[in-house]
Amino acid sequence: MSDDTRISQAMIDLYDRFTHVGGTRRELMTGLARLAGGVAAAAAVLPLIEARADAASLTSDTDSRITTQTVRYAGANCHAMAGYLAAPSRRADRARKVMVIHENRGLNEHIRDVTRRLALSGFVALAPDFLSPLGETPRSGDGTNNADDIARELISRLDRGATIADGVASLSWFDGYNHGTGVPGAVGFCWGGAMVNSLAIAAGKRLRVGVAYYGMSPTDVSEAARVKAKLVLHYAGLDDRVNTGGPAWQAALRSAGVDVAAYTYPGVNHAFNNDTSAARYDAAAAKLAWQRTLDALK
Repeated sequence: MSDDTRISQAMIDLYDRFTHVGGTRRELMTGLARLAGGVAAAAAVLPLIEARADAASLTSDTDSRITTQTVRYAGANCHAMAGYLAAPSRRADRARKVMVIHENRGLNEHIRDVTRRLALSGFVALAPDFLSPLGETPRSGDGTNNADDIARELISRLDRGATIADGVASLSWFDGYNHGTGVPGAVGFCWGGAMVNSLAIAAGKRLRVGVAYYGMSPTDVSEAARVKAKLVLHYAGLDDRVNTGGPAWQAALRSAGVDVAAYTYPGVNHAFNNDTSAARYDAAAAKLAWQRTLDALK
């Protein structure tokens, strides 16, 4: 987490509402200007709070230890799904399979980077682009909005049931993929964390283990009875918007006999794992949660 004294929790909370509840970028900048003491100050702090598309990745497509490719397969409703697949260069046939589910900004470079990190840790990893039915994740802005803003607006157009069905179709395709072994697991972040919870309900035994980072809980917790996968739930201590639904979901899972582990990381914000957001990233929490994630996915 950034120790920049220009950034307050109120600014981070404002940005969280913008990205997850709604509003225009103009409204965001107006609010930030009020909190920061002016338009110039707001413009200076925003790049530290929001995830940066131009931030350096920790991994590369050119790393000889892994192979990467774009794959295409059938979604649930006769449309093509695009995905990014990364695998170890050696012994990929023996590796566990993990599906990576993106945030509400779509399949961007940060998620591709996370997918490569999993491959470097010995997994065959598939990151589906859930915006495929709407033309795939945008790579650039349109002159008014940046690519992330466009992706968030597109995400809001998706039909939830159809998107979950695409997730199940992705698991089924991945299960039959000729590299990797065993029933796939899944890890998701933010919007993708909520999708992990939903997929665990919909996929049944087609999902082996699900790891949800700061993902919203299902509104109907009785659906926990349908979950067959082990679940690991990571929560950010300052993320009241997401955390409110956590206890009821966890209790329902345990009542249904689901193997569930829930971890709350005190004093950190939503998106604490995203190292492209200087103000919200927390290295210690991210490292601990990542190790727990790798252990669960093995």
